[in-house]
Amino acid sequence: MSEAASEDDRKKNRVHFDRHTPEYRHQFEEITHELHAKCPIAWTDTYDGHWVASGNREVFELARSAEFLSNDHDVNGERRGYKGITIPSPPRAAEVQGGFLEMDPPEQRHYRQTLNPYLSPAAVSRWIPLVDEVVRACLDEKIEEGRIDFVDDLANIVPAVLTLAMMGIPLKDWTVYNEPAHASVYTPPNSPDMARVTELGRNMGLALYTAVQEIREKPRPGLIDALVNAEINGKTPPDLELLGVLALLIGGGFDTTTALTAHALEWLGQNPGERDRLSSERESLLDSATEEFLRFFAPAPGDGRTISADCEIAGQRFEEGERLWLSWAMANRDPSVFAEPDRVDLERRGNRHSSFGLGIHRCIGSNVARTVFKRMVTAVLDRMPDYRCDPDGTVHYETIGIIQGMRHLPATFTPGKRLGPSLDETLEILQKACDEQRLAEPVTVRTARAQIAR
Repeated sequence: MSEAASEDDRKKNRVHFDRHTPEYRHQFEEITHELHAKCPIAWTDTYDGHWVASGNREVFELARSAEFLSNDHDVNGERRGYKGITIPSPPRAAEVQGGFLEMDPPEQRHYRQTLNPYLSPAAVSRWIPLVDEVVRACLDEKIEEGRIDFVDDLANIVPAVLTLAMMGIPLKDWTVYNEPAHASVYTPPNSPDMARVTELGRNMGLALYTAVQEIREKPRPGLIDALVNAEINGKTPPDLELLGVLALLIGGGFDTTTALTAHALEWLGQNPGERDRLSSERESLLDSATEEFLRFFAPAPGDGRTISADCEIAGQRFEEGERLWLSWAMANRDPSVFAEPDRVDLERRGNRHSSFGLGIHRCIGSNVARTVFKRMVTAVLDRMPDYRCDPDGTVHYETIGIIQGMRHLPATFTPGKRLGPSLDETLEILQKACDEQRLAEPVTVRTARAQIAR
């Protein structure tokens, strides 16, 4: 057989696949069904050509084959020139390494080991009183009006404040980081607003750089302090690398939890019977419902990889240097694993979804996401139980290529009473607690929960 014929045979399962188009968001289920039925690993010529893995078994095997797959983003061309997890790759002028998510071991492992004491289940549970106070204050700001935008007024704010608290950045600065963290994802490259969004991103980068320098000179506990004092593969990481890691923590801490919460609240509003059931049976349903919303709405739909050696995985031959897209979202809809995969089942059992990724790069912030999501949703169920979302004002992200998010989710409800101080006052109280109790220390140093006094 000729080389060309062999290559054609290897890539015989060809599809046109472009998840960055608005049409893909609307046709996701149809496209997923087709790929599962015909070619759970397929080749597409879009974006210079890459593989697309959609089947649950295939995605699982590939994601756990770290010896043959690389996340490396070789920005400076010092290694093999791999392009990280983004397909298509960003323009050369905009290339930066996306933290340890775009690194391979041992550097990737060293970063995770540094951050684990801040992000374990026990470490995250210490923050619940602070999270509850931010949620309370956000709802108080709107409770008397009977109107709220669940994105702008709640789901954008709470993850941002907690992330900054854990990092050791002043809580009031959440507004500095919030818009660029979201807008950088939902703004198309050709948008007339892109220049403004780029400027917001620069300001955020400058603020991060300033925070790093301040904490170096005058240490205060948190993720930044851990990173500036870390030894990564025998050396102190340079500032540019640190900024990439911090940007990763902000992106992962902000937009994904916001997206999950907004979609869950929208679905519960569309299904008021299930909303009432979740509220009344939360002791038995909340955990399974959380996993089901994660499975069904998969905030981060997938990640790219580079094949690092010729290999055969899940019955498919790959060659070194080829690009691969692992679709967590499509793996979550595989009917061979999930009964009625296109239906939300709040009590689904054995829900081994892939929404946090698989293998050595599984999301390090999964405990944070689950905790913050549950506190926000249950507070809404308690204080705005009859809310109705406004479909005409709801705005989803135009595309779901990077994050399956929402920009606006307005809703109305029966007004209620405030329970405490304003959001701004609350952030001042919480900042004092962070400083005095050193809440951002690792769980190996501080095990007690936050104590919040109004």
